[in-house]
Amino acid sequence: MARLVSTRICPSQRFQAPRLPSIRPPLNSYSAAGSGDLSFRGVKLSNPPAFVAAALEVPKSAPHSPGPENRLPSEEVIRTWCNADAVCFDVDSTVCLDEGIDELADFCGAGPAVAEWTAKAMTGSVPFEEALAARLSLFKPSLYQVNECMEKRPPRISPGIAKLIKRLRAKNVDIYLFSGGFRQMFKPLALELGIPPENIYANQLLFGNYGEYVGFDPAEPTSRSGGKAIAVRQIRQMCGYKTLVMIGDGATDLEARQPGGADLFVCYGGVQMREPVARKADWVVSDFQELMTYLA
Repeated sequence: MARLVSTRICPSQRFQAPRLPSIRPPLNSYSAAGSGDLSFRGVKLSNPPAFVAAALEVPKSAPHSPGPENRLPSEEVIRTWCNADAVCFDVDSTVCLDEGIDELADFCGAGPAVAEWTAKAMTGSVPFEEALAARLSLFKPSLYQVNECMEKRPPRISPGIAKLIKRLRAKNVDIYLFSGGFRQMFKPLALELGIPPENIYANQLLFGNYGEYVGFDPAEPTSRSGGKAIAVRQIRQMCGYKTLVMIGDGATDLEARQPGGADLFVCYGGVQMREPVARKADWVVSDFQELMTYLA
């Protein structure tokens, strides 16, 4: 059985995620999805229209309008955005229209209960690690269920995100994907957007020898509150970025905006406008075209 890897690769160095006391069974009793004899199918890259068509869909929840104070960016905010040499995007309800764990839970028959915990986690009313463990305990997805969900419900990309990422990459801006969801569920989408696997920071589901759910890897920084902030600081230190921007919709994305972390936090409310997060953002947008407008 392949040994679980919990590190990422910077263009020149490797990021070692802080370790927590292990609560997992012996390594020979489980595997990460996609390793060992249990094959991970995920979304088939031979069918790209599944991503393209999703951009035409209307988000499930219409966003609310926040106050005007941070809808219009200041000159300093615009300057920081235009000078970014690295941009970190949240995946769920930002790059994608859905919350991946909610979609998986709904597919497994536990949608409403899990969605309640997701709302708590995204507004910061409960620690993220508590919400993650609680949600997974409600439906305990097997490897077979994850694969089937990915085949029948591929990720729906948000309108305008592909164009924005393409423009940023043309400016030699490094792009990272951050998620409190699961790498297995959006790695194909990252490849479709031209984002290398080593630039993905997300959680890892763990399965037993027969594909049964046994937990998630607690060593992943994104598995707990403050984890995205830790990862952003490490990326910045290792890669030497002068200006780094975080774009997302949740409390864990906002946490990355701190000294030594992100210089700018853009709250994307095109799918879900979370008012407690929007109030503290440097800039609030509801359409990625708003960000495109200022890029030369």
